[in-house]
Amino acid sequence: MLNPEANSLRWREEVYTLFSKVHADRNVYPSAGVLFVHVLEREYFKGEFPPYPKPGEVSNDPITFNTNLMGYPDRPGWLRYIQRTPYSDGVLYGSPTAENVGKPTIIEITAYNRRTFETARHNLIINIMSAEEFPLPYQAEFFIKNMNVEEMLASEVLGDFLGAVKNVWQPERLNAINITSALDRGGRVPLPINDMKEGVYVMVGADVAFSSCLREVENPQNQLRCSQEMEPVITCDKKFRTQFYIDWCKISLVDKTKQVSTYQEVVRGEGILPDGGEYKPPSESLKSRDYYTDFLVTLAVPSAVALVLFLILAYIMCCRREGVIQLVHHSSIQKSTKELRDMSKNREIAWPLSTLPVFHPVTGEIIPPLHTDNYDSTNMPLMQTQQ
Repeated sequence: MLNPEANSLRWREEVYTLFSKVHADRNVYPSAGVLFVHVLEREYFKGEFPPYPKPGEVSNDPITFNTNLMGYPDRPGWLRYIQRTPYSDGVLYGSPTAENVGKPTIIEITAYNRRTFETARHNLIINIMSAEEFPLPYQAEFFIKNMNVEEMLASEVLGDFLGAVKNVWQPERLNAINITSALDRGGRVPLPINDMKEGVYVMVGADVAFSSCLREVENPQNQLRCSQEMEPVITCDKKFRTQFYIDWCKISLVDKTKQVSTYQEVVRGEGILPDGGEYKPPSESLKSRDYYTDFLVTLAVPSAVALVLFLILAYIMCCRREGVIQLVHHSSIQKSTKELRDMSKNREIAWPLSTLPVFHPVTGEIIPPLHTDNYDSTNMPLMQTQQ
């Protein structure tokens, strides 16, 4: 029996992924349904750009890459690209689909030197081959919390992970199917503290049923712990914990042998339109239609009705002031003011003391009041001017 270190080295050599250095018009031959990885090394492209002016000085130019399908602005849907910084290598990775088997895919790789603003272009020709057994019937997807996607794409790290999976699964064939960053699944960018990682999803496939260790996450006790945001109890977790921290609540086990095909033959009947064949546009010999009558009916009739209603309302408001509908007439402002003054004369009010009869201070005679009975008190001020 091989020890874990020897087994890990063995699986580093047997990883079913393709790692290659970038060269001009390089041909690669990945398999459908198996993880494909292609590294764009900065060291290779440094020779494409002029060196520094000082002889002997080590060049460390910032280099970025742009990848696209020849003749298109973006890459194929199955192919992803990542480069963290201009001082790190770029990585193309993804899982080819069976629809692309036998069709060469030419990827244009453009390197940009951010110091000299020069570019270099190379072509990568991807020839997708058909796999012997695709897809593998038993697939498991793990979420690794302490890894970024470019770290997981390294051949030695991925080999270590596949070796650990093989120890707890014991399959005859084990392939890495796909790797996806947690950010592509809606994850949040981690805080830049304590060297936190964003996490990565790794999907593997095998030819035998899931082991009892992997099935432990489906028991009711672990499901309850996951619902309470507690870590489940998995017996084989210690075989991963030395290097990989797996979130067992996010593991996904797919058994394709038990999946029922959802394809159903379409039976034409109620609710399904019959096949009308190829669309035939109308001929140019059609007669023109006169829409003048439709215009009159649409515009003239509502306008006539509105005009009749307006005339009826005007007749009621202006001509029928004394009738069933009577309007209240108000007197003029002058007439109303006069009526109010006449009413104010008839009121019995107490006269101010300044208007009552008083004794003359010299002769002692009684002085008559300053007003008369027919005196218009409405125009009399409250205080008389001193004589």
